[in-house]
Amino acid sequence: MRTTTLDQSLRGRVALLTGASGGIGQALALALAREGATLALSYGSGKDAASALAERITEEGGTALVIGADMSDEHDPAHLVEEVEQELGPIEVLVGNAGRGKIRSLEELSVAEFDRTYAINVRAPFLLAQAVLPGMSERRFGRVVFMSSAAAFTGGIVGAHYASSKAGLNGLTHYLASRFAASGVTINAVAPALIAETGMLPGTPEQLISQIPVQRLGRPEEVADLTVSILRNPFITNQVVSIDGGINPR
Repeated sequence: MRTTTLDQSLRGRVALLTGASGGIGQALALALAREGATLALSYGSGKDAASALAERITEEGGTALVIGADMSDEHDPAHLVEEVEQELGPIEVLVGNAGRGKIRSLEELSVAEFDRTYAINVRAPFLLAQAVLPGMSERRFGRVVFMSSAAAFTGGIVGAHYASSKAGLNGLTHYLASRFAASGVTINAVAPALIAETGMLPGTPEQLISQIPVQRLGRPEEVADLTVSILRNPFITNQVVSIDGGINPR
């Protein structure tokens, strides 16, 4: 019988976080830094926010490298991994948080918007996984969490492009997790809904609270806390874990 050492510590682990400049991304970065991870913070357009975040982490005694990358580009994800590993060493933790979700009705949704959403929400996580998983498997340690959405289960209200792309991300998670679990690599997704300070809320807080059983918006810190808990636990894999205030009782 194979036995596995319970190693929950992220201290000293090289962690790549995409989408680091947004509300959830910043909370994730701070949580990972407090766990002692060595961080690579990737941003799309939020250079100033990501740089300020890295400065704060450094001031608190952590390590944070800031790298810009266009997750809609077919080459940037692999280039990002290459640059991080040249600067910090092999990536041991991947948190794919970068995402796109512009509200569009079925009638106004263009092919260009549909394709860009899929490129960022599904293709980029696939390309990142393709770049990091072989090394994780060889070293027999790896932690991956992708940021999905409750819309993958409910359809949501952002649009067909967003809901279907997040459902595709869940499928990618399940495919990868089942193939790398025996190598000490865990792969999961977190599915939030209606989180404050994200820039993706489809309405005002007052309009949205009535849709949430707990009667409030979620906090980025709550998503970060759940994500870190999953990353620290070597027996959780192949799961899509909801954090949505009770919207989707699956």
